[in-house]
This record gives sequence, C-alpha cells and structure tokens, in this order.
Amino acid sequence: MGSSLGGSRLLRWLLPAFTGLVVAFLFAPIVVMIIFSFNNPRGHQNITWQGFTLDNYLNVWSRPDITDPMVTSLTIAIVSTVVATIFGTLIALSLTRYEFRGRGLMNLLIFIPMTAPEIILGASLLTLWVALGTGRGLPTILVAHIMFNISYVVVTVRARLIGFNRSLEEAGMDLYANERTTFWRVTFPLIFPGILAAALLAFALSIDDYVITLFSAGHTVTFPLWVYGASRIGIPPEVNALGTVFFLIAFVFIAVQIWAQRRGGREAEGPAVATVASR
Repeated sequence: MGSSLGGSRLLRWLLPAFTGLVVAFLFAPIVVMIIFSFNNPRGHQNITWQGFTLDNYLNVWSRPDITDPMVTSLTIAIVSTVVATIFGTLIALSLTRYEFRGRGLMNLLIFIPMTAPEIILGASLLTLWVALGTGRGLPTILVAHIMFNISYVVVTVRARLIGFNRSLEEAGMDLYANERTTFWRVTFPLIFPGILAAALLAFALSIDDYVITLFSAGHTVTFPLWVYGASRIGIPPEVNALGTVFFLIAFVFIAVQIWAQRRGGREAEGPAVATVASR
C-alpha cells in the first residue's frame, strides 16, 4: 500500500517536472538573447558577458545596416500576412462549406507546401524564376512567402470553422438578415480568433524565413539573411536588442489574443447560463 502511494506521488510530480524542463529548454535561447541584448562587448563577438549597457537599445536606430534589413523583413511579413490571410480564409470557407468538383484534391494539395522541405520549395521557386526570366527581389520574395503562408492560414482557419455552429447563422437569417450582414455580424466575429491566430502564425513564419527567401531574394537583403552574413564575423548586440523588442511585441499580441478569447468565452457563457436558469 505504501509503495503504491509513493509511486503515485512520484508520477504526480514527474510530469510537471518534465514539463518544466522542456519549457526551460525551449525558453533558454530567448533568455540568453534578452540577457546579451544588454551586453557591452569589446569587439565583434557577443558571446561573453563583459558589462551592462543600454546603448544597444539606444544606438540600434542609428545603424541602417541593421534597421534597413529589418524594415524590409517587416514590410514583406506584413504584406504577405495580409494577402495570405485574406486568400487563406476564403479558401478555408469554400473547402468547409461548399461541395464542388476537385474539393478532395484541393484538400490534399493545400498540405504540400507545409510538408515539402523548404530547400525543395526554394530550389523549385528559383527554377521557376529563372525559367520565366524574372529578376529576383522584393516581389519574388513576397510571392514565395504568400505561397507557403496560405497553407498555414487555411489549416488554422479550417480548424475554427469545423466546430462552428451553423444554427447561429440560421438564427440571423430568421431575423431577416441577408447573407452579407449575417457574415459580418455573426460568422466573422465568431471565427475571428482563428483568423487572428492564422495571421500571427503567418507573420512569424514570414519574418524569420531564411531558406526560401535565400532562393528568391536576389540582391534584396532581409533581416535573417543579414544575420547569417554577419554571423561569420560576429553578431553585434544590437541584433539581440531588436530581437528582444520584437519578442516583447509578439508576446503582447499573444496575451491580447488569449485575453480576447477568454473574454469572448465568458460572454458566450453568460447568455447560456441565463437561458438555463430561466428554464
């Protein structure tokens, strides 16, 4: 009896301990990035702690060799995210709600950009640009990022649509709302958390993509390409400072999304509880 209780207690603590170790392993690089963003190295190598300073955050905006590639990456990420989110949401709606010829094939093809290795996609895109005689640069990077982001948006939004209660739309129709009004007043607010999650995922995938971007970039330099080139002689601490800033911005967006989802869940539970209580 005592041994079984001891074993159950051990198992009870084993899973949380293992989870804690995995989380610590996942966040260790982020913690190192944040710590070394305050480092004051004497030279190009930012790999040993040599003193605390805030100059990395103050001087990074006067370094166009760092900020220009970051602005380019942000521009590509924002544009590709908006376009991919719009197209991906429309595709997800059509695949979930309508029956048409080729629907099964499209369901299969939509996963190919997600499952194919990035090196294969990049080489294929390079072959396409060369065959078409297209000069590589910002437009080709945008096309490439939109291509692989659409698949992730479709899959994410479809997961939200599969559990969608169509009776809510029918209730809107019963109240004399047309299809457009029903979509914007009923459907869109309910699937918006899925659309927002898809957009955040697409933005994260786009802003740090290296392999596919390398094959489509030409003379255009994005932030990941610049970091890889700078790593040959040493990455300046300003890179860690920029990474920390964008990590904090992403963390705030994620926190707002989680708060909005929980608030929406509580608001949805309120009428349901009131209905049950009235019965």
